[in-house]
Amino acid sequence: MAAAISGAGRCRLSKVGAARRPPPARVRVAVRLRPFVDGTAEENDTPCVRGLDSCSLEIANWRNHQETLKYQFDAFYGERSSQQDIYAGSVQPILRHLLEGQNASVLAYGPTGAGKTHTMLGSPEQPGVIPRALMDLLQLTREEGAEGRPWALSVTMSYLEIYQEKVLDLLEPSSGDLVIREDCRGNILIPGLTQKPITSFADFERHFLPASRNRTVGATRLNQRSSRSHAVLLVKVDQRERLAPFRQREGKLYLIDLAGSEDNRRTGNKGLRLKESGAINTSLFVLGKVVDALNQGLPRVPYRDSKLTRLLQDSLGGSAHSILIANIAPERRFYLDTVSALNFAARSKEVINRPFTNESLQLPVLAPVKLSQKELLGPSEAKRARGPEEEETGSPELPIAPASASQKLSPLQKLSSMDPAMLERLLSLDRLLGSQGSQGTPLLSTPKRERMVLMKTVEEKDLEIERLKMKQKELEAKVLAQEAADPKEKENYSSTMLRPLARRTVTVAKPLKKAVVMPLQLIQEQAASPNAEIHILKKKGRKRKLESLDASQPEKAEDGWELQISPELLAHGRQKILDLLNEGSARDLRSLQRIGQKKAQLIVGWRELHGPFSQVEDLERVEGMSGKQMESFLKANILGLAAGRGCGPS
Repeated sequence: MAAAISGAGRCRLSKVGAARRPPPARVRVAVRLRPFVDGTAEENDTPCVRGLDSCSLEIANWRNHQETLKYQFDAFYGERSSQQDIYAGSVQPILRHLLEGQNASVLAYGPTGAGKTHTMLGSPEQPGVIPRALMDLLQLTREEGAEGRPWALSVTMSYLEIYQEKVLDLLEPSSGDLVIREDCRGNILIPGLTQKPITSFADFERHFLPASRNRTVGATRLNQRSSRSHAVLLVKVDQRERLAPFRQREGKLYLIDLAGSEDNRRTGNKGLRLKESGAINTSLFVLGKVVDALNQGLPRVPYRDSKLTRLLQDSLGGSAHSILIANIAPERRFYLDTVSALNFAARSKEVINRPFTNESLQLPVLAPVKLSQKELLGPSEAKRARGPEEEETGSPELPIAPASASQKLSPLQKLSSMDPAMLERLLSLDRLLGSQGSQGTPLLSTPKRERMVLMKTVEEKDLEIERLKMKQKELEAKVLAQEAADPKEKENYSSTMLRPLARRTVTVAKPLKKAVVMPLQLIQEQAASPNAEIHILKKKGRKRKLESLDASQPEKAEDGWELQISPELLAHGRQKILDLLNEGSARDLRSLQRIGQKKAQLIVGWRELHGPFSQVEDLERVEGMSGKQMESFLKANILGLAAGRGCGPS
């Protein structure tokens, strides 16, 4: 069973600083048998469950009706048990662990219609576990956190539901689906979850009652107000020690109302209710797998398979004192659900948790010490601050009263180069140690000779800084005087100073020469026509630009090649492409370059829907071409059509 403890629990042991593992605490299980729903059902239907004593019960064996199955738990509450009996017997004893900085959990488990929500919430006449626990917990915190007690306590609450594997904040429904995280110490937390501080039960009701109405409920054949989600109320108790060593403790209480497992054949769930039922049954199935893995000591516990088990990682196999209240129904029609709930409860009581005190230390925040200007200045700076007149005339020294041991200032006050905030903190610590009398230790153990050398070095550095500042002011005054005396010299000086340095000329790489080879047939046809003036390739001077600061340098020209088409050939080709777009079939369109099967079918469909093309540029709306792509398309196809050939899809 020791191998079943999660890694998160082992990681947290370092917070208490204990070399041994925390003592184990088994999950305590209590079973509550609700009464019949109405009085007539009890006469027509005999119960399938019977209590033997305060800890055991028996149920009929479905394999052999002459035998019964017996179960032993930590507590059994029969039909006549009240809400106070359940709370006082199982829940109230674990509240004291919260004041020790430990975690606690209360889970209500069972099939739908077994009374889980009634056990946790109750009614105004018979309040359930949640209102009773909050009332007692707030009373305990008021007593323990009163004036004169060593601890100051504060209580906060959060309320959420897990609906179809979504974590929803009931105090702030608009926050959406929240994520579950785990910090470096293994603590499970939900970033963005609303926390409300509460100091009285009236504060709790003001936040909890509106949030309860945000929980998802629905009607089924077995329950008119069936819970369609798992509800989790998280109450956090923070403790801060008022005196040294200023410890901090944090205890968390989980109050969980699980949704019941459902048999859709009897509940009649359809549509959304069927989807909700599937999510509920899946999460409860993963909960059973977690319990089995913990009992068998498997190396992997599937906490992450469900949002519910991820949130209950502390409660099952973690660091919490856990109470499971299994709610069952006496009717025979709930027999299979009752047996399943009892088997889960029997397996859950074998789970071992290891609670520990979640405690940490925090240094006290020292009050800032207000020092005068003379105390912050060194001896040399104080002498300069008095001025020459005060040094000549002299000032009568006031009698200094003998300072007490707690008011003696540390030699650190004379170190003017230190940050004032750090100096105030060190002086506060020095006074705190001095107030302890002879038991305190001096803040500095530096010998007097070394301390005097250090102070002398600081004074010399201060004098050097002042000398440099005076020299800088003299230079600035000299420059201003020269500028006022001769403005022309100022212009020459500025032009000389601002003249840019010569840089090396950077040459751009030469562009590659490109040539287009025309078909021989096209060249012969063009040569046969006497008036044809067609230049396909033209030699053109191409300039190579040199990057230089001097703009007077001439630019070199370099030969290159440029593609040019005569206007007659361009117009003839455009008309030929336009006729092909308006009259050609999909197969004919595929003869154009960059037109494949899909594009050809798209052009034919667009032509049937919007009519013929008025110009070739209308193809841009069909193909989504840019201007450069259309120009390249025209040149390629005009040359191809002029040569009497086409090109397939590119």
